Amino acid sequence: MSEDRDRYLGMDRTVTRRDFINGAAVMVGGTLLSGASLSGNSAEARPQIQARIDPPNLTGLRGSHPGSFEIFHALRDGTFWKTAAPPSDTKELYDLVIVGAGISGLAAAHFFRGRVGESARILILENHDDFGGHAKRNEFHLGGKLQLCNGGTFLIDSPTPYSMQADRLLKRLGIDPPKLEEATTDHKLYRSLGLKSAVFFNKEKFGSDKLLVGQPDSRRGRQGEQTRSWDDFLAEAPLSEAARRDIVRIEESKVDYMPGLLSAEKKARLAKISYRDFLLNVVKADPGAIAFYQTRTHGEWGVGIDAEPALDCWALDLPGFQGMHLDPGAAPNMSYSAAGYANGGSYRYHFPDGNASVARLLVRDLIPGAVPGHAVEDVVTARVEYNRLDNSSFPIRIRLNSIVVAARNIDSPTAASEVEVIYVQGKEVFKVRAKGCVLACWNMVIPFLCPELPEKQKDALHYLVKVPLVYGSVGIRNWTAFQKLGIQNVSAPGAYWESISLNAAIDIGDYHSPKSPSDPILLHLSRTPCKPGLPAREQHKAGRMELLVTSFEDFERKTRDQLARILGPGGFDPAEDIQAITVNRWPHGYGYEYNPLFDPDWPEAERPNIIGRKKFGRIAIANTDSGATAYTDVAIDQAYRAVQELVPG
Repeated sequence: MSEDRDRYLGMDRTVTRRDFINGAAVMVGGTLLSGASLSGNSAEARPQIQARIDPPNLTGLRGSHPGSFEIFHALRDGTFWKTAAPPSDTKELYDLVIVGAGISGLAAAHFFRGRVGESARILILENHDDFGGHAKRNEFHLGGKLQLCNGGTFLIDSPTPYSMQADRLLKRLGIDPPKLEEATTDHKLYRSLGLKSAVFFNKEKFGSDKLLVGQPDSRRGRQGEQTRSWDDFLAEAPLSEAARRDIVRIEESKVDYMPGLLSAEKKARLAKISYRDFLLNVVKADPGAIAFYQTRTHGEWGVGIDAEPALDCWALDLPGFQGMHLDPGAAPNMSYSAAGYANGGSYRYHFPDGNASVARLLVRDLIPGAVPGHAVEDVVTARVEYNRLDNSSFPIRIRLNSIVVAARNIDSPTAASEVEVIYVQGKEVFKVRAKGCVLACWNMVIPFLCPELPEKQKDALHYLVKVPLVYGSVGIRNWTAFQKLGIQNVSAPGAYWESISLNAAIDIGDYHSPKSPSDPILLHLSRTPCKPGLPAREQHKAGRMELLVTSFEDFERKTRDQLARILGPGGFDPAEDIQAITVNRWPHGYGYEYNPLFDPDWPEAERPNIIGRKKFGRIAIANTDSGATAYTDVAIDQAYRAVQELVPG
């Protein structure tokens, strides 16, 4: 890209490359953000900078940020122990050590304390510089006003109703999703300003850049404010006449493409072919129409329609099935998400920072004074007291920037009464002991942490390949360009970022969303890197490698370029209007969900997640991976199960 183009985009601006917060250098490693030494006296044992650093305020490359994963790679490659220093014994003994301060790890601490008692000593070790795991919080101060966006887990939602344990935990934290949804979410703001959904066709994929505004919504039961036909909407699309005609047919026609078959027989066939094959070979759509739909399944499963069953896509209201006379409800050979949503799903609620607020409420429950406040409404604007997270005064401690490299039973798994856990901070290696351990981390790293595991269990854990994804949070000076163009959100099926939207309008407690287009606002962007044509797990591996070699500069350039091309006709100036960019890179993002096209239909006991999560001595295993899907309730349920295994009763 030319220097002139870079200058127009604002690549010479330094606002997004913040290396200093409040005048203090940002460090990775050590105990900079944990606020206490191993002995609980940080002032004596370990130098700390005095300036306050809040990880959610950091811009640039977040998610799996530099410094949080490289040691895992060295462990995987067999090079870590060749150069690592011998571990120093902290002389600490806990009732439980938890690896991972995501929602599953935090929930495990909650459940363990409930079973053992308020005095239970628990240490939570976290490799990132903040707690929450994938429930990441992006915090901005635009025009002097706090604005929040989710950097990971978007909302409370599940294909199935929350279990008794998960629902009870939410209620204990003060979370009543239906009540909060009604009281705090403004679904009318953008509609009242005349803003609609749009599609951006990019020149690289479709031959020319074109923004089409007012996409019809033809999902089942959602006629609502339908004001235009698909034929009218696509009139200026850079597509062939045949492609436009077939998209209209897919969206609007009520055709039974499998006449003469019963609903169950149709579902059985649809479960064995991809949605792409359904459109091409059953609907007989023009190949030019496929690109319009290719990324529709990215947000749910991390792969395109070439790698998702047609039946699963029916369950998620994708078009083409209006005349198929399929009976409501789940059927055999459906994915977890599709089967659940076909049966109705659960309640839903989106905090301004996504499920980071759930993690903050859990930390408030676990550590006195760590997250000030007393109600769910005030947690959103509370400032976390990071210096209280790892404090010897409290029975539960969270130690950030602590990368676990080993967890082993002291004695044989059948006779062990204690576990030794080794972790790294900066260049130093430490070890602690505990009566039990919950590994609430990525299940695929567990074989490297516990090489003594049975080979069958290690193979099962390796099978659970995480789904990579990227969430971008972009602060802009105002959103008048969106108003002029009449758009609220944009789907871009051929572009780098697959979706771009104005931040959700949520008013909760002292937090208030922007109401005027002249105000600064946050944009939420999403991308799922995958390689169409490969089996799903191989697509995830290829996407992970793409993310790891993409620099923040490349992310920034692509972000500025795409926003300029979409919003430029509305007066958007990327150099002047973009105030901050945070890229939440998740090479290991969603938990893997079995795909009926590629995974065997194992009996329950033989599924890799069931074999992989088996207790090993005093070591139990949690995280959404253990539930073979990626939902917050599953993270909580797996934490509950792991604690039950360690403390039966």
